[in-house]
Amino acid sequence: MSRKVGVISDTHGILRPEVLDILRTCDHIVHAGDFDNGSVLEELEDIAPVTAVRGNNDWSSWASRLPRQLTFTLDGVKCTMAHKREDVSWDLQGVQLVVFGHSHQYFQSEAGGRLWLNPGSCGRPRFRCGLSMAMLTIERGEVQVERIDLPLSDRDRLYGF
Repeated sequence: MSRKVGVISDTHGILRPEVLDILRTCDHIVHAGDFDNGSVLEELEDIAPVTAVRGNNDWSSWASRLPRQLTFTLDGVKCTMAHKREDVSWDLQGVQLVVFGHSHQYFQSEAGGRLWLNPGSCGRPRFRCGLSMAMLTIERGEVQVERIDLPLSDRDRLYGF
C-alpha cells in the first residue's frame, strides 16, 4: 500500500485553493517552514497529520512548539527537515530524504544516497521562481517525487512576479 505525502514550504500566510485541493488527497503533509501565522498550520492539521519545522518568519508565540530541525520517519523512510538547507543536521546516518525550504526555488537532487528536496514556495512567488510544491508517493521504503508547478494569478503578476 502506498502513502501520499504533500510537501510544501514558504506559504507565508497563504493557502491557495489549488494547493488545498491537492493536499486533501494526501495521507500526510510536510511543511518546511515560513507559515507566517498559526492559522495556516491549523488549517493544514484539519486536512491530514502535519510534520513541520519553524521558518525564519515563524517567530510569534504560536510557532514556539515547532522545532527548527526535525528527524522523523514516514512509512519506513527516515527523513530530516530544516527550513534553511544550511541548518540541516550533519548527522544524516540512515536518512533517505532531506527536506528544506527558504529559497522559494524548487530543488531536487540525489547525493550521497539520499534525496534532497526543496518544494519551492506555494504561497507568494518571489525571486522569479514561480510557485511549486511536491507530492511524494512512498511504497515499501521507496520514495517517488512528483513536482507540481502551480499557476500564477493576475495578482501575482501585478505584484512583480
